[in-house]
Amino acid sequence: MISLTEYLKDPCGTLSIPYWKNKNINTPDYIKIVHQKDYFAGNFSDYTDEKYFRLIHRLENIKSFSLDDFYVRTAAPKDILLIVDLINRSYTDISVSCEQISALTHLDAYDKKLWIIAYDKKGSAVGCGIADLDGEAKEGILEWIQVLPEYRGNKIGRLIVNELLCRMTGKADFATVSGKVDNGSNPEILYRKCGFTGDDVWHILQRRD
Repeated sequence: MISLTEYLKDPCGTLSIPYWKNKNINTPDYIKIVHQKDYFAGNFSDYTDEKYFRLIHRLENIKSFSLDDFYVRTAAPKDILLIVDLINRSYTDISVSCEQISALTHLDAYDKKLWIIAYDKKGSAVGCGIADLDGEAKEGILEWIQVLPEYRGNKIGRLIVNELLCRMTGKADFATVSGKVDNGSNPEILYRKCGFTGDDVWHILQRRD
């Protein structure tokens, strides 16, 4: 078990997931999680490999960001169905249920002010963002950031991420985010534009049958 002191020295290079999650998860024997610096393909020929980047933001010098045609507001409990719809319409390979998303509101890291929805001027929901807050590590964690496909290219993702970072300021000392390296939508580009940095990559290896 990694200690909090060890984790805070290098969050993205120490663990592939946030500290609070690591305390509550047991990795199955058929899965190995290896940092890029320790990864040698020849040693894992019997495993499938999915690579994930992990980036950090020190929550310094966050500049306000706004768009004339879009705005964000805090999500209410009644918006769970809308959030589920936005998530499912934003992906072709992911599907979530109301039960799954509702369960997130019961986690220790839940912060109701870090659930937001983006709208256009007509009042149509176009995207949303969900972030966690670990009070022990003072870490903000971006979890779900999505924009409907037909609205992409309008900087709405940047609006959502920047708003969440602003809301974390004063509550967290830093923020982290992760995602698949081989993702056609290249979310890493968005996060770097919003001030995230780092070069940590983790290999999630699953033994082949």
